[in-house]
Amino acid sequence: MSGPLSSLTVIEMVGLGPCPLAGQLLADLGAEVIVIDRKSGVDISKEVNRRGKKSIALDLKNEQGIEILLQLISKADILIEGFRPGVMERLGLGPDECLANNPRLIYGRMTGWGQTGPLSHSAGHDLNYLATTGALHAMGKDGEPPVPPLNLVADYGGGSMFLIMGTLSAIIERGISGKGQIVDAAMVDGVPAMMGMIHSMLAQDTWVNNREDNFVDGGAPYYRCYTCADGKYMSVGCIEPQFFAEFLHLAKLDENLGKKQNDKTAWPMLNALFEKTIRSKSRDEWASVFEGTDACVAPVLDFDEAANYPHNVERNAFFKQNGVTQTSIAPRFSRTIAPAPKPANKTGNDASGILQDIGLSKTEIEALASGGILL
Repeated sequence: MSGPLSSLTVIEMVGLGPCPLAGQLLADLGAEVIVIDRKSGVDISKEVNRRGKKSIALDLKNEQGIEILLQLISKADILIEGFRPGVMERLGLGPDECLANNPRLIYGRMTGWGQTGPLSHSAGHDLNYLATTGALHAMGKDGEPPVPPLNLVADYGGGSMFLIMGTLSAIIERGISGKGQIVDAAMVDGVPAMMGMIHSMLAQDTWVNNREDNFVDGGAPYYRCYTCADGKYMSVGCIEPQFFAEFLHLAKLDENLGKKQNDKTAWPMLNALFEKTIRSKSRDEWASVFEGTDACVAPVLDFDEAANYPHNVERNAFFKQNGVTQTSIAPRFSRTIAPAPKPANKTGNDASGILQDIGLSKTEIEALASGGILL
């Protein structure tokens, strides 16, 4: 069995954050992903983003190192890189050189600010990119600074996922035109692209800019987290009236309160009532009350608890490898089932096999190693 992307070869320029995740997810689904590292022998066995990938370390300050990489690129389907604009061009590996070398190549570029614009050459991180989209302003408690949603929203939601969607879309189009192209994936584009519902509600005057004053920003009593008797938490997300009614019933609250669900003037009263109610039992006691119902209530688990949660265990959502608990391959396919991902070992470990695949002899590979081209 092999994954749905087993026909693809991807070159990944080593980096941090969204580009490595994109490469990992492509590798999980069967693509051959070759990481261009800067140094051999680095232990990467516990890095989840490196699983299922191959590694070769090349001296890209050396013309011969660039030539070897261009040979690899000539046989690849996709290249992904996450450097600031201009870095690849200065190496002699920009889109012009690579597409001239391989006109069918999909050249995926991952940045926060994008390839153009006044901030395109500035440094930044997930939080900065998220800040300029409007989304960060809506997160957190009213009257307090916005809360960083880890680095999941801009780096991985607006970044990795759009890089993957863009490069695979270009692969589909290449099947029609026979031509490669450049994909400019920017987090400041990706995050707003996920905000269609919010933008629609703003236009319809059903969303306001005040934090904790909307139905999915923690303002609504039926969509937030509550503290339990043991200091742990329950998530309550009963948006639909029938689910809200189920919540009231199972929490043994007055079911007539359902009439006030979307009355904002009643939200302070409902918030206080629900806070008092949820504090009356421990998290696990409440979990047993709501488990398997339509009340849309679930316990807030830490990372260790999530791996052992019965539903996750039943679906094999997590597995442990090299002492690292990590997610199983997602999404799942009925026919083109990818094998379990193999852990990485050390950087540069796959150099010989990679170079043999593009036609280099053992003697030539030894010469590259002795000449310092293979790092």
